Amino acid sequence: MRAVQILARPLLATIFVTGGYGAVRNPGPSAQRAEPFIGDLAKSLPGISSTEDLVRLDGAVKVAAGTMLALGRMPRLSALALIASLAVTTAAAHRYWEDDDPQMRAAHQIHFNKNLSLIGGLLFAATAPRRTTS
Repeated sequence: MRAVQILARPLLATIFVTGGYGAVRNPGPSAQRAEPFIGDLAKSLPGISSTEDLVRLDGAVKVAAGTMLALGRMPRLSALALIASLAVTTAAAHRYWEDDDPQMRAAHQIHFNKNLSLIGGLLFAATAPRRTTS
């Protein structure tokens, strides 16, 4: 099982590292979509002044936790951090049931379902048996 984990963790982490990096560099599009859902929360957190700041922070969490998962460093903790981050992202950015445009609805439904699948993979990573030494 160890060889599979060595391969699977970086493959699973790739989307979080690249997506998180994109959110840190350009938070505008994600912040605009998430504003109605997390705008008030963003303004109530110390050190956070806007939804864009919160999107950047979430992106940084994804980069850090994704990198840790890819390297096998604290994989359970990093997987749990990614689950928490992804759950909020999914609820804030992919509310497909609110889209009137059929194409946008379909696109966000795909992302919503993809994120649920990623959460499933992260649950596997968080609960994988620890390597034992003989």
